[in-house]
Amino acid sequence: MKRTRTQSLASYFETEVIPLSFVAPWRTHQRSHRVGLNPHEPLTAPSVAMRLLLAGAVLLSAAAYYVYLPLPSGVSEPWKLMLLDALFRSFMQASDAAHALGVCHRIHLLNWVVSWVEEIEAHSCDAVQVADSTLGGVPTRVFHPLGGSQLKRGIVYFHGGGWALGSARMRSYDLLCRKMAKDLDSVVMSVDYRLAPDAVFPDQYYDALAASRAFLTPEVLHRYRIDPNRVCVSGDSAGGNLAAAVAQEVKTETHTHTHTHTHTQAKTRLCPQLSSDDSLPVKFKLQALIYPVLQALDFHTASYQQNQAVPILYRPFMARFWLQYLGADSSLEPLLLTNNHSSLDQRVISADTRSKVDWTALLSSEKRKHFRPVVKARGSPEVMDAVPHLMDVRAAPLLADQAVLRRTPTAYVMTCEFDVLRDDGLMYVRRLQDAGVTATSDHYEDGFHGCMVFSFLPMMSSVGQRSMNNYISWLDQNL
Repeated sequence: MKRTRTQSLASYFETEVIPLSFVAPWRTHQRSHRVGLNPHEPLTAPSVAMRLLLAGAVLLSAAAYYVYLPLPSGVSEPWKLMLLDALFRSFMQASDAAHALGVCHRIHLLNWVVSWVEEIEAHSCDAVQVADSTLGGVPTRVFHPLGGSQLKRGIVYFHGGGWALGSARMRSYDLLCRKMAKDLDSVVMSVDYRLAPDAVFPDQYYDALAASRAFLTPEVLHRYRIDPNRVCVSGDSAGGNLAAAVAQEVKTETHTHTHTHTHTQAKTRLCPQLSSDDSLPVKFKLQALIYPVLQALDFHTASYQQNQAVPILYRPFMARFWLQYLGADSSLEPLLLTNNHSSLDQRVISADTRSKVDWTALLSSEKRKHFRPVVKARGSPEVMDAVPHLMDVRAAPLLADQAVLRRTPTAYVMTCEFDVLRDDGLMYVRRLQDAGVTATSDHYEDGFHGCMVFSFLPMMSSVGQRSMNNYISWLDQNL
């Protein structure tokens, strides 16, 4: 009689892998009478071990399937990046589920996880005094190197996280700023600007501007013994966006904006920005931007196309972060991802504006590769009405005019090959250089977005250490 598939599978498990009691207890009872075994006897050690081995193999296979992700061959230490991505995806999926169930906003859950895992108290050491304070009414962690009679260098730093995640109190940023303070003999002020969704543009920008203006005042410089001729503004990712924005010379309409912190209420009068504000006797000497996000008109640059599925910053994530930052409806995400918002029938986008993000002209052929621009003749004109800040240079510093860029300080821009934001940074370097600004491009062929903050255990990466050391070395030579 021909065996059924079920019978064959049962026989295989019984004879080749484990006792069939794992699959069908009633067969164990029959089998025990055949071979003279007591069905009520406890399992033998080999049988338990075999079952644990099988369960472990299944779990390991499932974990490997979840963690494994095809990555470009040139990326640094791919398995570490896969593990980071698996963790991040798990948190994102859990937060999406909580959001869908109405438990809490997805960003609130993500930030709770980040705080629980990463945030540490301010603690000083022999070389650096660390304390939580405020700067221009904005919470700030201050790293002050001890000893020495000379004036210190000064750096104001903005953390990354899509304007929605992270904190200056995170262990990775604490260690980075602590090392900068020690190695550069520099006072580093790491700013905790407000985050989306509770705060939206221009709140984060105003916080960055208020902190930067306060940092450059004679009172702060004197208190921390900072050399007014050796000050720098810096940041990574969304923090790089804020650093570029406050360093630019953009004259905007004067108006009053009120922003509220947990413990502080402050009013900031928005006047010409830092590089053009003659009321400030001190100007930034340098701007140091780490894989900055600088524009939201083109989600199909060569790097967006090349790296759209490369962790940890996927292309849809960046569109979502932009919409959250600008206080827009998340339902617009598909329109941004297809470049419908920047179609040719968008009359508010002039030819001059388009030229500022034209990567086919601003990038080398090596970076353009075989990719082609995605420009829609007809799109969704209503997007610009719904999200007018997509064109605001305070949100998108790459859109600044040449006259504005010309007065910005000497620049350092780090970019990574396997990062959707690579071309934002490379285009900015080109535009700064065209404006006559000295701009250093520090590109990592094996780098990925966020790599520099992975310079310490337990997720230390080779490219993270190299990029951090080179960044600090550039500051040492130029600040």
